[in-house]
Amino acid sequence: MSAINPHQGVNFPKGFRSAGVYCGIKKPGLLDLALIVSDSEASVAGTFTQNRVQAAPVRWSKQVVSGGRARAIVANSGNANCLTGEQGERDARRMATLVAERLGCDPVQVVVASTGVIGVPMPMSAIEAGISLAFTRLSDGDDRAAADAILTTDTFPKRASLEVQTPDGTVRIGAIAKGAGMIAPNMATMLAFITTDAAMDAPTLQACLTEVVNRTFNCITVDGDTSTNDMVIVLANGASGVRISERALDAFQQGLYQVCEYLAKRIIRDGEGATKIFEVRVEGAASEEDARKVARTIAESLLVKTAIHGGDPNWGRIIAAAGRSGVPVEPNRMRLVMEDIVVFEQGQPLPFDEQGLWQKLQAEEVHIRLSLGQGNATAAFWSSDLTAEYVKINSAYRT
Repeated sequence: MSAINPHQGVNFPKGFRSAGVYCGIKKPGLLDLALIVSDSEASVAGTFTQNRVQAAPVRWSKQVVSGGRARAIVANSGNANCLTGEQGERDARRMATLVAERLGCDPVQVVVASTGVIGVPMPMSAIEAGISLAFTRLSDGDDRAAADAILTTDTFPKRASLEVQTPDGTVRIGAIAKGAGMIAPNMATMLAFITTDAAMDAPTLQACLTEVVNRTFNCITVDGDTSTNDMVIVLANGASGVRISERALDAFQQGLYQVCEYLAKRIIRDGEGATKIFEVRVEGAASEEDARKVARTIAESLLVKTAIHGGDPNWGRIIAAAGRSGVPVEPNRMRLVMEDIVVFEQGQPLPFDEQGLWQKLQAEEVHIRLSLGQGNATAAFWSSDLTAEYVKINSAYRT
């Protein structure tokens, strides 16, 4: 398996083209509409936000995924097309129809995604012009424009690609993503579009994606908020000529995991106002569900996030967060390690060089490891520190 390439995304696999254009939703000069096209019909799989309030494009794209086949993804930024009533439903369908007419396919083979401000009607005249322009810009070369066009408060585009050597042959995987705020498990304010030239049936592709998302995009948090528009979509068009059999499935899934893990961490690194990221790894849990609950509670604790921001070795906040996770933890069995320094074990604080740990906590990536002493299950979450800049960004999002 090749190393992750952060400078190529959805165009890396064979048989895909993309474009990113400005159509007038965002400020002039900021790209706001992306188009990704497979040259042939592809299997499609997806995961979506678990928020009960779901935007029109989410509901539309769920239908596309349920059909198992797709040709394209069209996505806009700057407007979420959420809580926009029946008109919003018509607008999502219209976006799919405009793309489908150009490709000669059924509209239910076009994934639609939107991200941005909630409760504002879609500027459909701008969207229509943007889709027409995007078709003239489609290219199988650099896909930076498509990655730029889906950003909102992000400070940088997120791309990843690699080659996977499987027992059946070599395939390629590429992806672009966006996300910086309203990030929490079960999707977040994030979009991720993944392409592969492997041949796979839709049910197998869906099973692979669900497993990978549960261990990557559903293990990140910036602020504990789950948004209304979020999705991860993967298209597999078979252009490599390699059909993934059961013997090659593990290799393919590992490649998919590496791409998604890389992008998930990039989203956390770009957390609104973030200066650091930190990993919370919970070990020795009675079940994976328990490990996830404890890790998520710690990763979302405002007190932990602010301590990480200040480099404060205030380890008591971590133990306290574990205690309110809903898991029956026992402090006398716990062992807490911060940056390879054991600070708490079996109910007792341990002496450590506080100044030395403070210096280690100034790193851009911090590691916390908590053993519960109750079993063999493990889970990890990634989070970002909480800064004054986060408040500033989100106190004036519309203004």
